Amino acid sequence: MIPILSEDDSLIVCVKPAGLLAEDGDDPSEYLPAALRRQTQTDALFTVHRLDRVVGGVMVYAKTKSAATAFGRQIQQTDMFKKEYLAVISGVPAQRSAVWEDLLFADKRAGKAYVADSMRAGVKQARLSYQVIDSVRTQSGSPLSLVKVNLYTGRFHQIRVQFASRGFPIAGDGKYGSRCKCPQLALFSAQLSFQHPVEKKQRTFSALPEQISPWTYFDLSLLNITETKGNG
Repeated sequence: MIPILSEDDSLIVCVKPAGLLAEDGDDPSEYLPAALRRQTQTDALFTVHRLDRVVGGVMVYAKTKSAATAFGRQIQQTDMFKKEYLAVISGVPAQRSAVWEDLLFADKRAGKAYVADSMRAGVKQARLSYQVIDSVRTQSGSPLSLVKVNLYTGRFHQIRVQFASRGFPIAGDGKYGSRCKCPQLALFSAQLSFQHPVEKKQRTFSALPEQISPWTYFDLSLLNITETKGNG
């Protein structure tokens, strides 16, 4: 069962399990929208934002075209549609908090993104901010840090490549150089805030990652995140 945090005539807010694709496709067993339609008996469901297949966390889907259009407008305004992620990274950044801006090139054929030196075809600007919450050393002596990440642009593999390019790959992300063996990629969409497309009120929904390694190295109560109680 997919955890449902909120559902009404306009939208469904859920917690995406890692391993499911966020958009529709041919095999219903691999795609979150198909699973949600079956579970909630909803005919129409529109994807308005995305998470990588290997990433879990809070997502919202529109149930009407008008709601999808409203979300599309909000996503262009980062002060209305806000996404906050949690990540466990290898290493300890020198700055406890910072804003990072990069030019990213997404090579969809290779399934990877790269930092580019200059603007050219296929290159897009990427921006995020982070805050280091805590740092520890594992039994092997390897340093890990728990970080909060605010995403201002939604580029392909953005968080993963921006951290990895600076020598801080996300734990479990072998694609971008992590040597940390983990059950899942340690990146999670922890909080989503948006204006309800009909009520016009700002709503915030939160969840925490499953308590498996490497999340278990940290006291997640330090985050001051109150998990949203689901209604279904």
